This record gives sequence, C-alpha cells and structure tokens, in this order.
Amino acid sequence: MHLDGKVIAVTGAGNGIGRQTALTLLARGARVALIDLKEDWLQETRTLAGDGGSRVSLHMADVTDIGAVNTLPAAIVGEHGQVDGLVNVAGVIHRFAPVAELERGEIEKVVQVNWWGTVNMCLAFLPELRCRPQAGLVNVSSLSGLVPFAGQTIYSATKGAVKQFSEGLHQELMDTNVTVTTVFPGNISTNLSGNSGVTMIDPGGRKVRSTSPERTAELIVAGMEKGRFRVLVGRDANVLDRLVRLAPRWTTDMIAKRMKSVL
Repeated sequence: MHLDGKVIAVTGAGNGIGRQTALTLLARGARVALIDLKEDWLQETRTLAGDGGSRVSLHMADVTDIGAVNTLPAAIVGEHGQVDGLVNVAGVIHRFAPVAELERGEIEKVVQVNWWGTVNMCLAFLPELRCRPQAGLVNVSSLSGLVPFAGQTIYSATKGAVKQFSEGLHQELMDTNVTVTTVFPGNISTNLSGNSGVTMIDPGGRKVRSTSPERTAELIVAGMEKGRFRVLVGRDANVLDRLVRLAPRWTTDMIAKRMKSVL
C-alpha cells in the first residue's frame, strides 16, 4: 500500500513506538490520526511533527472504552474524509511478579488494554477499512507473544492472544482489500514500564540490547507498505523466534532461568 495521501490511525501515539510510528508515517506522506489517553502527549507528538502537523488530527480516547472507540472512525473521516489504515500500538505491562502475587485489578488492566483494546479498535475500524480500495491493519504483539516471560505471564498471555487474533484476521481478510500485519518487537528503548506505572527490573549488571523506537517504527511502516504477514523487530526477537520453533521446551526453560536470576 502506497502511504502518500493515505489516512492512518495510530493508537498509543502520544509516546514511544506509537509516537515514532506516527512521525514515520508523516514522513512517508501519510495523514495521521493520533489516538491516546493524554492530550498533552498528543500535543507533543503534533509539535514534533513540525510542518507535518497540518496533516495530523488529535483524538483523546481510551481504547478500553467501547463507546469512545466506536466514535473514532466517524471522527477521523470527519477530519480527513477517509481512513485507510490502523496501527494498534497502545499497550501496558504489569508489575514484575508471579501470577499468584498479582492483584486482580493489575491483571484486568493489562487484559483490558492489550487484548480488549486491540479487539475494540479492530471491530470499530474494519467496516471503514473494508470500504477502501487498499487498506492496512497492523497489530503490535510482542516477543513475549511468541514465548512467555516469567514475571510477565499475564502480559505474555495478552500478547499471545493478540498474535492469534491478528493472524486469524489475516485468514478471514486474505481475499479482501485489507492486509493484516502482526508485529513482534523485542526489547525496545521506550519507557513502557514507567508509562504502565510499574518499576523496571534490574538486569543485574547484564547489558540488555535494545532497538530504538525510530528503527522499530521504520520496520512497522515498511511492513504496512509491503503488506507483510509478520514483522520481527530486533535481534532478540529474530533469534528467539527461531529458537522457540526449533526447541520450544529448551527455549522456555532458558528464559525462565534468566528471569529467575533477576526477579
């Protein structure tokens, strides 16, 4: 899908991967509907867009609020005349702890944002996307959607659910004008933990490689342009994707040992 002149909605556009994806889309000539919880974050993204800010609209909304989500397609069409794509980035993690130690509210928050937020957005936007000559739908899962990480088990489960949902949508829409891309970022240098209200674990002096939000956004946007089925972001995601398919038990146990050493 050529992005020049297309209208793309991006959730989580007020910071991190979502913000950088929006800026990269603008650099490719797209118009972008920025969606996030916080208006000041959205305004910051528009400011960073510079001259491209004239091709931006701001939409303050909670992806877990079905009523608010369902008003977004019409609002974006009202601003831009159409909507050609959706990139679901918004997500949170929970406190690093075994499942049995999490409060019910912590679990439900992650499920509501990561799982239901993605489903809500897809259901709301698919009718509009189906009407376009070409359309793209991108759902951001995670490396932990491929193989779970102890201490982030609920987060891993929601991202695994996003993977299955997104790839199921690919099957259902493969003979239509809508391409579906699932993204699996590894460790990205964003403030996901801080934005989620949790404390990051201490890696114990171990150097943890990370991919920049800029590089991540480039891969996401290129995946949308080319209609790719999957996008793996980072060396860690690429290596673990191969390992978990070749030796699932060994890979899962290896991650468990590493997580045990830092939890």
